[in-house]
Amino acid sequence: MAKYSRIEVAMAMEKTGMVPLFYHPDVALGKKVLRACYDGGARLMEFTARGDFAFEVFSELNKFAIKELPGMMMGVGSITDAAAASLFMQMGANFVVTPSLREDIAMVCNRRKVLWSPGCGSLTEINRAEELGCEIIKLFPGSTYGPEFVKAIKGPQPWTKVMPTGGVTTEEPNLRAWFNAGATCVGMGSQLIGKEVLAGQDFAKLENEVRQTLSTIIKLK
Repeated sequence: MAKYSRIEVAMAMEKTGMVPLFYHPDVALGKKVLRACYDGGARLMEFTARGDFAFEVFSELNKFAIKELPGMMMGVGSITDAAAASLFMQMGANFVVTPSLREDIAMVCNRRKVLWSPGCGSLTEINRAEELGCEIIKLFPGSTYGPEFVKAIKGPQPWTKVMPTGGVTTEEPNLRAWFNAGATCVGMGSQLIGKEVLAGQDFAKLENEVRQTLSTIIKLK
C-alpha cells in the first residue's frame, strides 16, 4: 500500500521540481543511488522497471527507503499495463508513470488513490488524461516536443501541470527554458544519474549534482 497519497506526491513534485529516474538490477547499488539522491535533497525517485525481476529490486529499494530515508517517495515507471501497476502498488509504489496514456492503468491507480502520470504527446491525450483524473501529465519524449510545446499548452489550459521527461539536462539554460515555459517539474534520468557515475560508483558526485540541480530549479521556479 502506498505510504503517500496522490495529493502528497503531486505537492512534492511541485515543491522540488524534479523526479530522478533510475534503473539497475543490483539492489546494493540501487540503495547507494537512493541514498545519494536523498542526501542531495531529492524526495522522489522513479524506478524505471525495465528489466527481468525488476519488481524484486523495487520491493527491496522501497523497503530501504521506508526504513532509512524518511520522506522519500518511491514510484515506478515504464509501466505499460494495469497488471504491472497493481503488482507494484502491492509493493508500496507511491506513484506510477507510463510511457503512454493507458486508461486501464488510470482505473487501477484511481481505485487506490495512487498518483499516475501518463506519457502524453498531444492536447487530445492531455485532455483525456485530465478527464480521467490525472494531476500531472508526463510530456514524453520531451526532446521531441520541447519547451515551446509546454508554453503552447499552458496558453489555453493554464491549469494543466506538465512533467517533461527526455530532453531535460542539468544545465541551467535547459532548465530555465522548461520552467519558463510553465513546466511543473522535470523527470531526469541518464543526464543526472549517468553510466559513468554508476560504473565509477561516484556517489559523492551524484549527491552534489542532485543538490546543485535542485538549487537551480528552486531559483528558476
